[in-house]
Amino acid sequence: MIDLHGYGPRLFEGAMITIQLGVLSLALAIVLGLVTASAKMSRSWVAHRIGTLYTTIIRGVPDLVLMMLLFFGGQIGINQITDALYNHFGIDIFINVNEFVAGVITIGLIFGAYMGETFRGAFLAVDSGQIEAGRAYGMNHWLVFRRIRFPQMMRHAIPGLSNNWMVLLKTTALVSVIGLSDMVRVAAEASKATREPFTFMIIVAAIYLLIASVSEWGFARLQKRYNAGYREAD
Repeated sequence: MIDLHGYGPRLFEGAMITIQLGVLSLALAIVLGLVTASAKMSRSWVAHRIGTLYTTIIRGVPDLVLMMLLFFGGQIGINQITDALYNHFGIDIFINVNEFVAGVITIGLIFGAYMGETFRGAFLAVDSGQIEAGRAYGMNHWLVFRRIRFPQMMRHAIPGLSNNWMVLLKTTALVSVIGLSDMVRVAAEASKATREPFTFMIIVAAIYLLIASVSEWGFARLQKRYNAGYREAD
């Protein structure tokens, strides 16, 4: 039996933090991805430029650099704002950037750019004739989106969405550098204390692999659902 030297409960708590971080980051990334895809497909020059600038910056800067910039830079920026409020208006407040919130926002922002490209390609893959048919039947813009465009877009987007989630899941390990006690940070601390790095890191690797395997099964089920009625035609 593997001796975890009392670090078992902390590893479990760290794994739960990792899962929560991943799920919330994914939710934020999906929202940002849909907004970004809509902006890049918009006829508005301003919206298109903003969406392009966002994806270019995010995809061009390493994830770890963005994590450090947003966490430490964000805290400095907030401190400057609160100092200005105190100096000019006598308002004395202190806001501390939470590591978990910073991790969710950073990872969500990073993968929002990748999701944006995934969703944009999926939207473009939807047959425009079906959208026109829906409008001809008297459907409004929202009903066309909900009944025709979104379900068919998801059919094309799920493979890319699944791939982005797998990469996002591994990216959650970066939050250990900003002080969040996820399972990677707990394993690193345990490795230093016990001098048994292999024991703890192999457990972390196994947990990540388990989460990825369950996720892959879930996305396969989701793909099967959205592919219903199309397999024969493909």
